[in-house]
This record gives sequence, C-alpha cells and structure tokens, in this order.
Amino acid sequence: MKRLFLLLVLILCQPIGLANAGNALVFLSDFGTKDGAVAAMKGVSYGVSPELQMFDLTHEIPAYNIWEAAYRLTQTVPYWPAGTVFVSVVDPGVGTDRRSVVARTTSGHLLVTPDNGTLTLLADDLGLANLHLIDENTNRLPGSEKSHTFHGRDLYAYTGARLASGQVLLSEIGPELNPETIVRLNYQKPTIKGKTLHGTVSILDPQYGNIWTNIGHDLLAAADISIGDQVRVDIFHGDETVFSGVIPFVRSFGDVPPGEPLLYLNSLLNFSLALNQGSFANAYAIESGVDWKIQIEIAQ
Repeated sequence: MKRLFLLLVLILCQPIGLANAGNALVFLSDFGTKDGAVAAMKGVSYGVSPELQMFDLTHEIPAYNIWEAAYRLTQTVPYWPAGTVFVSVVDPGVGTDRRSVVARTTSGHLLVTPDNGTLTLLADDLGLANLHLIDENTNRLPGSEKSHTFHGRDLYAYTGARLASGQVLLSEIGPELNPETIVRLNYQKPTIKGKTLHGTVSILDPQYGNIWTNIGHDLLAAADISIGDQVRVDIFHGDETVFSGVIPFVRSFGDVPPGEPLLYLNSLLNFSLALNQGSFANAYAIESGVDWKIQIEIAQ
C-alpha cells in the first residue's frame, strides 16, 4: 500500500504535460539572434503545442552556407534520441521552386528543411529511410498564404511542431519521394590511394581555429599512421596549395609546446589540425567547405 501511495504521489507531482510532451524540436538556421526571426519560429511552434520541448542547435551558420548547415546536422543529430525533429533553415532559394521536404533517417530522426543540399551528409553518414514533399496546402501556418520569404516560420517550424507533438504523421505531410532524389553537394569523400589519405576540410572549430576534416580514424591502419609519427599534411583550395608541412600526430594539444602545430583525432574521431593555444585557421588563412581538400601521409 505504501509503494502504491508513493507511486500516485509521483504521478500527481509530475509537471503537467510532461508525459505527453512528445519529441524534442531542435532549430538550426543562419538567422542569428539580433532580430525576432528565431523567436517567431518558436512562437509558431509554441502555438501548435505549449508542451513542446524546444532547443537550439545553432543560429550562427554563416549566411547562405548550406554546407555548414549540413555539417552541423551530421555532427549533432546522432546524439539526440530517435524521434527528435530538427528544423533546418538555411534557405537562399526561399520562395522559388526548390522543394520543401521532411526526411527520416535510418536512425529515426526527422529533418524539416529545404531540399538544397542540407541533407547531403546525413544521407551519407546515417542514411535516409523516407522522404516526403511538404504539401503546403495542408501543412502551412494558417493566415500565412501571402508570405513567400519566411518559410522557416510559416512552413518548417509549423510542420516540425506538428510532427514533434504528434498532431500529424510523416505519411500525412505530403507525397513520398525517393530519398535518392535529394539535392546533393559535391565534396571529396574520405579515401585512401596507396598510403595517402584524401578528404575535405569539413569545418572550422570557430572558437579555437582548429581544422576538422572528414577523414576518420578507421583509415589510420591502412595509412600506417600511429601516435607519435611525423605526418605530411597538404591543404588545397581548389588547385592552389594553401598549406604544406610536416607535423606530429599526437593525442592532444598539450603534447606539443604552445604555438606549435599538431595533428590529432577530434571528438568525432576525425583527423584535425590545431596550434596548441593558437588558431591554425588564422595562422595559415584556411577555410572550409567543398572547395577545401586535404591530403595526409607519413612523412618520408
């Protein structure tokens, strides 16, 4: 009887709506936070369901940078529970005939986004199980029909909130599409030729200026690279060599003196470059994206 009483107390004391809060809703955009755009999206979502749990991935994607949006999604999505709904709005083609879609990954995460390349890395890293075109006639904020430049508010936040709160099923969003038809960004995937690793400078660690690549630890053995080795690194922007040098492959930043370069595995277990207590990106004028490529091999 005592256990039953305690159980009833716990249930009654649970915050209202918690048991039916649905899935988390996570926002990504290039809007910044200087105006009301992000708050407007959250306001629409709150209007759909005040019980929704809403979070921000980031709103500091550089303006129109679809590649960086794609990377931040693939960096983050796997660490959220299956069923989480992501609203991704980096949309330089807003108001044009580019498709608006909802994708479900093989891991069970949902992405509400323009189909402009944003899904490229998630499709490669997690795989897409389903893809649906958003029917704007049935999945649009009521009263927004005359607005054509803020789909993040009128279409994506509204649709994402309805999905996350369980008010609509994925199958009700619109016609199902072949996931292979998504718009893809063209980039250098991680490969090995001989003993040389090839990949892309995927992203910069903006706080510290570290260089993150898409070359994973799974290629270490094939390239005969081990901790303590001296490694040759070449970085290219298009056809131009921007950096070429021999640096040590170490476990962490403090393994070299302050100001010295190092090659290490980052938190995603991908090859990365840094200056201990400095900015590699600033020191060598390196950026990231599909036009930035890297080669790594044991120094001869």
